Amino acid sequence: MITEALDFRYLLIENYKKMKLTEEDVMVILVIDHLIGDGNPFINSDLLSLKMSLSNEKIDNILCKLLEKGYIEYKTSKKKTITTLNPLKKQLYREFQISMSLENEQNSTPSVESKLQNIYKTFEESLSRPISPAEYSKIREWISLGYSDDMIINALKESLSKGRKSFSSIDRILLTSKARDDIENEGHTTIDETWEHNLEETIRIAKTPWVKKK
Repeated sequence: MITEALDFRYLLIENYKKMKLTEEDVMVILVIDHLIGDGNPFINSDLLSLKMSLSNEKIDNILCKLLEKGYIEYKTSKKKTITTLNPLKKQLYREFQISMSLENEQNSTPSVESKLQNIYKTFEESLSRPISPAEYSKIREWISLGYSDDMIINALKESLSKGRKSFSSIDRILLTSKARDDIENEGHTTIDETWEHNLEETIRIAKTPWVKKK
């Protein structure tokens, strides 16, 4: 359903720089998608080199990088190994959803970008390292879901106080806090419904005819 509503190739071009992908990375991804569409279940550097001017070694390095970043995946299905771009597509759809949410918030709150920069800086100082593109995306997702910068930073501090530096730990703390507040204020929590609702809204937006037909 979601793949019919959004063209991941458009989202890839829009977001590849932010995801720290090079033009060569993007070309490899697009050729992988083309080959899968042509009925090739397993994609390797040898097959890609038949379609591309890049060297086999260069393609191998790019495939390794895409695997490490979690953008492509090799899975075993019915005793056959297949190549899938589903992890990348899911992240691109999530980026689109977050961007739309932040754009709506920016229309009413001009300080959103400075809020994000403050959170990024706090995370990098607290973790003593740069945060990755996926972690940038996760922080933006928290903001889009309505968590304040104080809530996010406090969740970071609580996670670190327990000796945990993973974003999944911080995410669990935020979800627990949100569920507790919902139950105290409303008697129930809707956090399990958030993704489904947002996904429906993403598809609705994507299907909106932005250009009027003449």
